[in-house]
Amino acid sequence: MNALLAFAKFVDSISDAFGAIAKWAVIASCFISATNALVRYSLGIGSNAFLEIQWYLFAACVMFGASQVLRVNEHVRVDVLYGRWSGKTQVFIDLFGLVFFLLPVMFAMLYFSFPLFVKMYETNEMSNNAGGLVRWPAMLTLPLGFSLVILQGLAEIIKRVGWLMHKYDMDIHYERPLQ
Repeated sequence: MNALLAFAKFVDSISDAFGAIAKWAVIASCFISATNALVRYSLGIGSNAFLEIQWYLFAACVMFGASQVLRVNEHVRVDVLYGRWSGKTQVFIDLFGLVFFLLPVMFAMLYFSFPLFVKMYETNEMSNNAGGLVRWPAMLTLPLGFSLVILQGLAEIIKRVGWLMHKYDMDIHYERPLQ
């Protein structure tokens, strides 16, 4: 179990690194968006490349940040009863969701997105817009992001099993969102 927990810690560090990239992607996207609007409305100059890079950065933010959101347990839940149950029951529910919902869906998304990325990379597909960018870097965020969520899902399973075996101390405190 110690080797698995070490693997989970390593995966957490990978998610932290890609989470930092996602944070910087948000900042860069906001800066580029503001600059683009300023230049377009003050000088009358527009750029499709600047518009598309915002889309690319948003893709990086969402796809690279998803594993970090799962790691810090801030993902969306449908909380009808979850918050009222004991920590052990919550951990079992989390395990069920991770094994039977998250991982199968992420493997399916990886299975379908990777060939699309390869096709775009091999053909060097370009945007149809004048001055547009090559599309494969944005498409790369899909299989990479799904792979990160798969790894983080495995790490979360390991941590929850470790918690159930009293080998890992995990904060299972759940705070119901304000409505």
